[in-house]
Amino acid sequence: MSTAFLFPGQGSQAVGMGKALYEAFAVSRAVFDEVDAALGQTLTALMFEGPSDELMLTANAQPALMAVSLAALRALESERGLNLARDATFVAGHSLGEYSALAAAGALSITDTARLLRIRGDAMQKAVPVGVGGMAALIGATKEQAAEVAAEAAEGEVCELANDNGGGQVVISGHKSAIERAIPIAQAKGIRRAMPLPVSAPFHCSLMQPAAEAMAAALASATIRTPVVPVVANVLAAAITDPDEIRRRLVEQVTGSVRWAESMAWLGGKGVTRFVEVGSGKVLSGLVKRIVDGAGTANVATPDEVAAYCA
Repeated sequence: MSTAFLFPGQGSQAVGMGKALYEAFAVSRAVFDEVDAALGQTLTALMFEGPSDELMLTANAQPALMAVSLAALRALESERGLNLARDATFVAGHSLGEYSALAAAGALSITDTARLLRIRGDAMQKAVPVGVGGMAALIGATKEQAAEVAAEAAEGEVCELANDNGGGQVVISGHKSAIERAIPIAQAKGIRRAMPLPVSAPFHCSLMQPAAEAMAAALASATIRTPVVPVVANVLAAAITDPDEIRRRLVEQVTGSVRWAESMAWLGGKGVTRFVEVGSGKVLSGLVKRIVDGAGTANVATPDEVAAYCA
């Protein structure tokens, strides 16, 4: 049985996430303490107690989600004897989760990952003035249908495919006015549902170019090691291990589409039959079941789930 470990992206955050891990395991507390120290902020207090609207801010949500994922992973290593190099064939993460995957595989330190995600979150938020950009989910659409809708709605503005999540869930991103035009166009084409998303910026489209430039500068000085397990890059839907390529693909990821459905199908084609989602929420394991026939899934985000985990 071949196993891939998956790490969630933005949208899986919730007040209280990680608190039980913090209270149960010293190794998990060490992760949260390291993230707090790296950011010079008691992010854990915000995660455990809220307020929710502050946790939802991109600059907070991104390092917070990574912290929970790595805290759960460390608990698996400590309590269940997990050895990622031995027990995983690949790792992958959705958007910011790719950073969590890289940290899990030893390519990035937790301190560097937290700092990079804070820079990434700030840069993404600042790239486009509030109210100028938007995103919409097209439910029941193929990637090709979504691309047609985006092209028709653009009218000289940016409207692009942002996420192909699989299971008929595709997200488009760009100027808010173009996204607003896209919704009735999608409905007219018979797409089952088209709805704007409550996001603070138009992620994964060319409007994020200023953020990509900020990440290129930040990643240029970051130490990136060869991961102990190959990491599936969002923009390639294939695995990579070379540190220079990892650096390059992380920059491309800011403006590029998250090819999640293709990534999971690629893993299935490589013989992966078990997918373990490590961190807050259960979004990715739900998507995998729609993409990879016969996939087995598990989730690890609480002490009970750590105890129930079987290698």
